[in-house]
Amino acid sequence: MQYPITFDQYQQSLEEGKFPGLHCNSCDAYTFPPQGVCQKCGGQDLEVVSVKGQGTLKTFTIIRVAPEGMTPPYLVALVELDEGPWAMGNVVGVNPEEASMELIGQRVSFGTQVVKGDVYSGDDRLVLTFTPMSG
Repeated sequence: MQYPITFDQYQQSLEEGKFPGLHCNSCDAYTFPPQGVCQKCGGQDLEVVSVKGQGTLKTFTIIRVAPEGMTPPYLVALVELDEGPWAMGNVVGVNPEEASMELIGQRVSFGTQVVKGDVYSGDDRLVLTFTPMSG
């Protein structure tokens, strides 16, 4: 199977402030982050596109026991992109100890942060962050 975008290309795009996803020419759905097949129909007729980088926070959890290299507490959330798919990332700009159900439904913008590699994941990498939008 040939992938439309490699992990290294995905990381490079994130470094450039872009959020690459995939558009399925079979069912018109978007997949984010990119995968080998369409999240909706499993099709492989995919083209790389940039998603807007905004969405609605749907749920979150406070991480109090973190993996090696991470400092708890921090927030992890699922966000529904404006284009349709859901993505997971860290919420920034919100004190985890003050997080409440009011976060659910808030509009967020995407960003990135570096996560240090470990013995399991290898090198450092960029991961998604979500920042609540005011207004």
